[in-house]
Amino acid sequence: MLISFLDKAVRLRGTRPAVVSPGVGRDYAEFARRARRLARGFLDLGLEPGDRVAILSPNDPAFLECYFAAAAAGLVLVPMNIRLAPPEITEILRDAGARALVVHPTVAERVACHVEHEIAIGLPFEAMVEGASDEPLPPPPPEDAPAQIYYTSGTTGRPKGVILTHGNVASHALGTIAELKIDDADVWAHVAPLYHLADAWATFAITLAGGTHVVVPRFDPPEVLRAFREEGVTITNLIPTMLSDLVHDPAAADGGFESFRRVMSGGAPISPSLVRKVMDTFGCEFVQTYGMTETSPYLTLSLLKDHLRALPEEDRFAYRCRTGREFITVDLRVVGSDGRDVAPDDAEVGEIRVRGPSVTKGYWNRPVATASAFDGEWLKTGDLATIDAEGYVNIVDRMRDMIITGGENVYSTEVEHALYEIPGVREVAVVGAPDDRWGEVVTAVVAVAPHADVTEETILDHCRGRLADFKIPRRIEFLDTLPKTGTGKIAKRVIREGLLP
Repeated sequence: MLISFLDKAVRLRGTRPAVVSPGVGRDYAEFARRARRLARGFLDLGLEPGDRVAILSPNDPAFLECYFAAAAAGLVLVPMNIRLAPPEITEILRDAGARALVVHPTVAERVACHVEHEIAIGLPFEAMVEGASDEPLPPPPPEDAPAQIYYTSGTTGRPKGVILTHGNVASHALGTIAELKIDDADVWAHVAPLYHLADAWATFAITLAGGTHVVVPRFDPPEVLRAFREEGVTITNLIPTMLSDLVHDPAAADGGFESFRRVMSGGAPISPSLVRKVMDTFGCEFVQTYGMTETSPYLTLSLLKDHLRALPEEDRFAYRCRTGREFITVDLRVVGSDGRDVAPDDAEVGEIRVRGPSVTKGYWNRPVATASAFDGEWLKTGDLATIDAEGYVNIVDRMRDMIITGGENVYSTEVEHALYEIPGVREVAVVGAPDDRWGEVVTAVVAVAPHADVTEETILDHCRGRLADFKIPRRIEFLDTLPKTGTGKIAKRVIREGLLP
């Protein structure tokens, strides 16, 4: 099914630029030819529809080809985080039952598990593409066939493989085209990792629309900013830590981002001050996104409804900073502890639950985990939020990140937003540290910009009058930089473990 997206792009835009990367420039006709040859090459190895093919690589044009080749051959692609340790990679390969692995030479030393077929990106990969037989490909897989398995980061234990079907991925791609008005004039920058859905969804949406994929091999702020300018990038999605590094890089002050029409952020909370800096730097609309691997990923976008565009600028800005209203492919509820929808008053807190054609049917070989993730047809996200009369939700915390101190609930994101208002604060994580008296105490772990004069007293003075006394951090730790997950998010689990006595 998904290969038809590429076929349509060839029919309508065959000679238009499809993939641009250092040393690579391919139109859609060549992109499709290579993807189909690669699909045939996989099958020539003896792989059969339904088999799993893993890929371990930084951003590379080969990654895009593997997404479509696997779909064309009826195989299931398993993208893997390149920052995982060898035992973690081994666990995923074994859990998925991968028969083949496409691996980039820069990360090949991390593979400690033998697979039946290992194909190195470079000459071996090219030889497989060009040496494939001319046998026809199998019929396209049905909509409910698995297309990809993405393994979660494992912050709550053993990683689980999220199954996304061809139907899941296709419906999400169509939804993003409709919501974000994507067309063949768009140039998407693949800067966030292609092994993560913060970026990977655009593989299919941009292709179906006939836009151009600009593949940036690694996150180096000056190089990313250069690509934005020289390739005329119009749209991309980045996590807040990446956006912060970009807008604070000296090269950002040179401008030259007139082609941008929309910058999106997701994967972690973002402070309003950073949103303003992003909009000022790139001179375009900002959209906050929220989603999950289990939902392909988008669940909400902070796009303004038409009548909200008439509001004063500050009110519009406030909406842009919210988590957003429901995405077109999902139904969304905010459910209280009594199982009923919370009042749309932007005050009562409940759990976000969703259903729709872009929502996974479950986890790979995890029937118990699958059953516990759903309440009937509704996926339980584990995210706590409020919802207003316009249907815009605002996440206040993850269930596991909420701090209970002296019987009071403290939402970590509220405290983090307050701390991000302090000039010089670059990164913040607020967590609960064990305490014999209070159960947990609010603890802030902070990284400040070079030469910034931010002290413990600075932070406490700022919080007084802004936050209730029980929300003010009782413990403050300073680090040069905060630990990150493989996708660049601040790793609260690692921080919490470091605070244990």
